[in-house]
Amino acid sequence: MDMTIFWLVLMLVLILAEIATMGLTTIWFAAAALICGICAGFGMPFIPQMIIFIVVSLVLILFTRPIAMKYFNKDRVKTNAESLIGKQAIVTAQIDNLRAAGQVTVSGQEWTARSSEDGTIIPQGAVTEILAINGVKLIVREVISRQAEKAEEKPAQPEPETGPPAE
Repeated sequence: MDMTIFWLVLMLVLILAEIATMGLTTIWFAAAALICGICAGFGMPFIPQMIIFIVVSLVLILFTRPIAMKYFNKDRVKTNAESLIGKQAIVTAQIDNLRAAGQVTVSGQEWTARSSEDGTIIPQGAVTEILAINGVKLIVREVISRQAEKAEEKPAQPEPETGPPAE
């Protein structure tokens, strides 16, 4: 019965850690500890208990945690920097990855920025879309204006034909 108490105390500690952090990490180990506590109650030796603890923990983390994270995080509101992804920003200093230069303003804040495509230079004043955040730099791409898109889509009008010059 000694190991049964060990596993149940471990389970309780892991549950308390989960309540304190709400990270959906230690709960899976707590479930594995419960199973090992049951195994210990039936007199299983310690080594098989440890193997069961490791296997059950890994299975629960790998297969059920992603589903649980998706379910519990569906109403989560993005905060801080991650809320910038998808927003538009104005280039305040030309973006040139080769020269490691570039700056944008978004929501009244200035950020260092890099183009999502190497070799692409984005001029000052251009409107960009924030694709990602890499450290303290925003990864952006230039947004083509609707007028420019329409001009590209519209085929060139042929010149009106003029007849031979009148004599």
